[in-house]
Amino acid sequence: MARVTTHKIKQMKAKGKKIVMLTAYDTPTAKILSDCGIDIILVGDSVGNSLLGYESTIPVTLNDIIHHCAAVSRAHPKSLIVGDMPFMTYKVSIEQALENCGRMLQEGGAEAVKIEGGGKVIEKIEAVVDAGIPVMGHIGLTPQSIYELGGYRVQGRTAETAKALVETAKKIEAAGAFSLVIELVPSDTAKLITESINIPTIGIGAGPYCDGQVLVLWDMLGLFDEFNPKFLKKYANIRSVITEAVNQYSDEVREGIFPDKEHSFELSEEESGRLYGRT
Repeated sequence: MARVTTHKIKQMKAKGKKIVMLTAYDTPTAKILSDCGIDIILVGDSVGNSLLGYESTIPVTLNDIIHHCAAVSRAHPKSLIVGDMPFMTYKVSIEQALENCGRMLQEGGAEAVKIEGGGKVIEKIEAVVDAGIPVMGHIGLTPQSIYELGGYRVQGRTAETAKALVETAKKIEAAGAFSLVIELVPSDTAKLITESINIPTIGIGAGPYCDGQVLVLWDMLGLFDEFNPKFLKKYANIRSVITEAVNQYSDEVREGIFPDKEHSFELSEEESGRLYGRT
């Protein structure tokens, strides 16, 4: 697979090719996703929920994402690497957005950044793009704004709010974003947005009409029993595989089965004799 670029991602919409995006936070996982031909690896602030034990993405820091993004970049994936800009790392000012997005590329090895929201965020997107940093937008449910939105609620349920999302999407496209994540909106709303802009849309909980789809890898692998939103399809049950392996290891250690001779190192017969004074 040839290396994926933002230019290729934009071309995929025009060619009618679906875009596949998944999250990754470390080198081995990034290598697997690249080998599987995943188009985009998102180093998401979902790392807060998936790996760091937070109840939301809000506590995740820029240093957290840079750390994990750098690990992903060391896999040298063919996939496009997008670094997720955490809460309040780009909203204060254009200068703040430029500095922090620049760090994501320079220190994290990202090739693009994802920025949540519309409104005054759009002027930050334009400035970041003007500085030569590709931007992926994000509308609908924006997890960094859950307190403002009243929790994890489906957005764009009415004709009025759906039209507002379309207008926001158009402004984000005009600001220079190369793609747009649409999260937790009705299928019809996502379809209208997708048909109204020329940049590709990538849905999560937004139905089948987007130009691509994204899921959090740990979610679709079934690592969390307690997380079961309607939009999530679990393609594996890795939690049960890990549980079975750990229980078997534990049993074998306690019963003295592991390690056995096959998994141990032995002295030669001569050295063994010298060690115990038999020669």
